[in-house]
Amino acid sequence: MNRPRVVTEETLDRLMRDDPAAMRSRADLRRVHIAMRSCSVLTRALQAHRRECGPREPLRILELGAGDGTLMLRVARALSPEWSQTELTLLDRQRLIEPHTIAAYHALGWRVRVCVDDALDWARSSPKTLRTSNYSDRWDLVVSSLFLHHFEARPLAELLQAIATRSDGLVACEPRRSWLSLFGSRVIGALGVNAVTRSDARLSVVAGFRESELTAQWPASRIQWILQESRAGAFSHCFRATRIEAG
Repeated sequence: MNRPRVVTEETLDRLMRDDPAAMRSRADLRRVHIAMRSCSVLTRALQAHRRECGPREPLRILELGAGDGTLMLRVARALSPEWSQTELTLLDRQRLIEPHTIAAYHALGWRVRVCVDDALDWARSSPKTLRTSNYSDRWDLVVSSLFLHHFEARPLAELLQAIATRSDGLVACEPRRSWLSLFGSRVIGALGVNAVTRSDARLSVVAGFRESELTAQWPASRIQWILQESRAGAFSHCFRATRIEAG
């Protein structure tokens, strides 16, 4: 699928937090993540990052576009008990994380902070502002899943610049822009998802990534970073950046 990326605002992004269609669509996304094997993709990528960088206690992770936090919780369970001292910041522009989800993280030994903010506002914050807010000024790793494709080239570059400046690594799992993914988006109704999810699935694919598009937009010097980008399963695209100095 050689067509260029086309970013269109998705329906779920326009709906209020308590809209029944939005609530159903967020539940649908858990099944979509299972179909895309997002948990496995992220788990393997995080394990590879830690092998390259060596053990750190505590490991500080920021998830951008964390949603209800349940995908990262599945990853945390897959990584348990080796990652039991992790400090996790879950950032989303809506407060969607339930108390029982936070309690499940704590049961694994993870310390969790929930931040309600827009990712671009985070990217545009100065280091001085970060130190006086709910944020750290640096993270060992930034994680995102089905999130970066929401941004057109210019804001995406701005977001990647902030990640490269404030962290030692990025792991991103995104829709792969391919004919197979497009076909999957057209038959996603077989999973029992609602109209919002069916519509947004196609928009996600045409806004997704292929080949080395994220590598080409990475803003930092290639001498300082290891960049890896590839297909991950049938429908996903994985990008991983690791600061060489961190290893």
